[in-house]
Amino acid sequence: MAKAGVIGAGSWGTALAHVLDTNGHEVTVWSVLESEVAMLQEKREQTEKLPGVKLSEAIGFTTDLETAVRGMDLLVLAVPSVYTRATAKKMAPFVEPGQKIVNVAKGIEESTLKTLVEIIEEEVPQAETAVLSGPSHAEEVGRGLPTTCVVGAHSRGCAEYIQNLFMNEVFRVYTSPDILGIELGGALKNVIALAAGMADGLGYGDNTKAALITRGITEIGRLALSMGAKYETLSGLTGIGDLIVTCASVHSRNRRAGMLIGQGRTMQQAMDEVRMVVEGVYSAKAAIGLAEKYQVPMPIIEQVNQVLFQDKPVREAVQELMLRDRKAEHEEMLWNQE
Repeated sequence: MAKAGVIGAGSWGTALAHVLDTNGHEVTVWSVLESEVAMLQEKREQTEKLPGVKLSEAIGFTTDLETAVRGMDLLVLAVPSVYTRATAKKMAPFVEPGQKIVNVAKGIEESTLKTLVEIIEEEVPQAETAVLSGPSHAEEVGRGLPTTCVVGAHSRGCAEYIQNLFMNEVFRVYTSPDILGIELGGALKNVIALAAGMADGLGYGDNTKAALITRGITEIGRLALSMGAKYETLSGLTGIGDLIVTCASVHSRNRRAGMLIGQGRTMQQAMDEVRMVVEGVYSAKAAIGLAEKYQVPMPIIEQVNQVLFQDKPVREAVQELMLRDRKAEHEEMLWNQE
């Protein structure tokens, strides 16, 4: 049995706490909100963000960060990406050398263009860092529906340790050394999912969705490979797998926000209606920053940014994508005859 501290009591943090508890580990969940901790203690359920998933009496809840961090075998950092740096900074005094932190949020910091693991390593340099990601909506993980994820770490030993803590008959975990590829796939697919939702909001069909998914993974892969990630990662669970589920699922907050925008809401109105953090909005500007830095064309993500931040009509953005210059699907492929 291991001791795990889950930092963040949203839907994903709660679902992973449930998995770890089910596997027989000692789990403590931290939230900055006293009202949230009181609700979890009383109801044994995250009634606002993960209704219907009952939590065992063995799980502890606290607003004291030191209690949730000090002496834990594993720390699961599950706060929204915009709070990752501030939370990691607060955790740092209580983290011992070599203590393992696995990031489970998805995003890129807009001001620095750093991934979340890079941020954690800056703020908590004494920790051993990892990332857990994949096509894994909290609503389904909490209900025990079969799910697969990937844990990425710098060392095989760290990845396999985390794999063993989480894995069971309905939650399968693979390992990978490609932390960068896992994080980029997880962050950038949220921006493409906004586009997919916008298309749904406009009433477009399966053809449009398929085009956005396939051309979207092309954009993500083009950037990720330029930054040093591995092709295999982008073609796997944390690349195309996560992209498919986020673009198509009724559980996807990014798709839902995009759908509301496609129906005529502003970005802020859509975010208010979803009532949870829409990570793709925060990653969209960072994605454009990375595209410019590495000189990589990302036309879908560029149009999403214009819709979100420049009030461009969604239908006009789709039209511009359709009327771009004629291209070959794969420029590197050679013809037998010209």
